[in-house]
Amino acid sequence: MADHRKIKLGFILHGVGRTWDDWRHPDRDVRASTNFALYRKQAELAEKGKFDFLFVADSLSINEKSSPHYLNRFEPLTILSALAAVTDHIGLVGTLSVSYTEPFNVARQFASLDHISHGRAGWNVVTSWLSDTAANFSRKAHPAHSERYSIAAEHLTTVQGLWDSWEDDALVGDKTNGVFVNPNKLHRLDHTGPYFQVRGPLNIDRSPQGQPVIFQAGASDTGRDFAARHAEAVFCGPADLEEARIYYADLKERARKLGRENNAPLILPGAAPIIGLTEEDAEARYQELAALTSLDTGLGFLSRSFNDHDFRQYDLDGAFPEVEHIGNESNQSSSLRILKRVREGNLSIRQIALELATPRGDFVGTPTQVADALQNWFETGGADGFVLFEPLPGQLALFVDHVVPILQERGLFKTDYEYSTFRENLGLPFPTNRYAVTQAQTG
Repeated sequence: MADHRKIKLGFILHGVGRTWDDWRHPDRDVRASTNFALYRKQAELAEKGKFDFLFVADSLSINEKSSPHYLNRFEPLTILSALAAVTDHIGLVGTLSVSYTEPFNVARQFASLDHISHGRAGWNVVTSWLSDTAANFSRKAHPAHSERYSIAAEHLTTVQGLWDSWEDDALVGDKTNGVFVNPNKLHRLDHTGPYFQVRGPLNIDRSPQGQPVIFQAGASDTGRDFAARHAEAVFCGPADLEEARIYYADLKERARKLGRENNAPLILPGAAPIIGLTEEDAEARYQELAALTSLDTGLGFLSRSFNDHDFRQYDLDGAFPEVEHIGNESNQSSSLRILKRVREGNLSIRQIALELATPRGDFVGTPTQVADALQNWFETGGADGFVLFEPLPGQLALFVDHVVPILQERGLFKTDYEYSTFRENLGLPFPTNRYAVTQAQTG
């Protein structure tokens, strides 16, 4: 039974909420996105529910159209380091962009989080798709979509090379003979590439899990190739189960063709369950959420998918404008999905915006109905697990208290943390140090 495949669960820390209107709920703290006490409570609740990890998304530029959570929020590594001190088992996954960071700093930051948490860190590797970000980092222009993934591949492999600077037993600590570190087991990277030149070694040793777990959110064709090659877990946002199955099968096959084994990588769609103890209660909660939304929310999602393009300049009830070229240079997967839906339904800007503002999905219902839906996605080729949002205050507690026990009773979810590191709890192998492998081969 220990080898039986089980659902993986993450919880995304989203403060005031993921939409433009969630913050208006009477029970929301308008400063929730910078409220450590709230995040601590959510982290402890998720750990009580045996969730595998907490997830912190990020963005590096804002404007007047940005959603409230992104307007005023914590930097990911900072909040995760604080939460590492008040949790014991749950993984800690933070988003950090390769487009506007240096590999040495990234390697050092995540290695530090990994040590602070005793082997619970994960890095969500992103390329930053909002073009305005360039202006915050002394850049004249944002890299093109295809180049961003070339940068990402070199950045990630450089960081992973730095994480191998210290072999696992490099720190000797021999006080009698005055030997702190074995110099033969401390390695310079000496990386020289088109984007980065990094000498090394990293000034912190390997953690109990060897290296942080690599997450990615590849959805475009280029992004899927990147995820299939590099990611250990993939966060995605399919619109429905059919789309999830297509994505799941495609990404697994890409990974298989690259020689990856053991069903890698883990694929984790986002889900926002709305739970009521009765069907009527669940529907009332959904309507409670829907009542908060507005056309502005839908236009916000639409604008963000097309690189903050202003859709109010058009007739909202007229034909949808030709904006595919804008989407292709921004959040490609989201923009192409929207364009497909617009063409299928011949939708106006107003119609697609309202659809985006009030998605219902499969996860509205009683605890049993929500558990059934999660199980269906998991067992029919749609997911290896889920990253959960909290659409309304109190929903995480309902999930932990009522849905988790059902999944556990069905043998679909663990009853306790089995291991001490994040990597082990996800069922991922320990990454053998490249230099130790080389020495073993030559020895």
